[in-house]
Amino acid sequence: MTENPPAADGMAQSLRERINTSQPHTARIWNYWLGGKDNYEVDRAAGDQIRQLHPGIGDYAQADRLFLGRAVRHLVSDVGIRQFLDVGTGLPTADNTHEVAQRLAPDARIVYVDNDPLVLAHARALLTSTPEGRTDYLDEDLRNVDAILEHAAKTLDLTQPVALILLGVVIFLRDDEDPYGVVRRLMEALPPGSHLVLSHTITSPSMPDVDEAVKFWNEHGTPKLTQRTPEAVTGFFDGLELLEPGVVSCSRWRPEQGDGAEPEEVAMFGGVARKN
Repeated sequence: MTENPPAADGMAQSLRERINTSQPHTARIWNYWLGGKDNYEVDRAAGDQIRQLHPGIGDYAQADRLFLGRAVRHLVSDVGIRQFLDVGTGLPTADNTHEVAQRLAPDARIVYVDNDPLVLAHARALLTSTPEGRTDYLDEDLRNVDAILEHAAKTLDLTQPVALILLGVVIFLRDDEDPYGVVRRLMEALPPGSHLVLSHTITSPSMPDVDEAVKFWNEHGTPKLTQRTPEAVTGFFDGLELLEPGVVSCSRWRPEQGDGAEPEEVAMFGGVARKN
């Protein structure tokens, strides 16, 4: 099990100084939409305004969270993955990656990565583990690939398959920051049998209200978002073997058996792919 000592006074003060409560923040709004309590009035107000522009946007958070659970269960139960590198973790809620994985495989190991000070302040909730497994947390930016891999190697065996999870985080990389190169470098460091789990907000002519919601966000919130088409999202999986049903609405990626009706499409698309 990972050690998670309480933050020193200096660290706690530093975290408080980094948390801006006067401007809405995407991780806190996401937490609000998921029914969490780790958000401020400014986040709830922005979340409600975005929901007015696009009433279904709160469903994206739920769809993305359920997609995570289904993907992790498949990778653990059907593929045999026991190691997860979850970058862009977000605020802890129910059924985090380590909880889903260790419920099925108590020896699973998980490294979480995020650069949001509020996530770091709540990382103790992410650092619980079964006695057989291990969890760790890194305060780092997705752009710093080498630092992420160096730290992950202290907990994960990078000679054995790893599931790289990038849910709703590549949207924060601008096109001039080489987002495809960042994902490719991370996957290149992982051995064959590793998998990529990625989701991304899309732009589509059939969902113009999504563009309006993102425009509002980029004018008022932080960090800024970059939308991409479904085809552009599929490009993150280049060179990998996409699992069925490919890159689709997160709600439609291997949904649980229900009444047989196809789930409602959301503008959060995702997929899972294998490195051969």
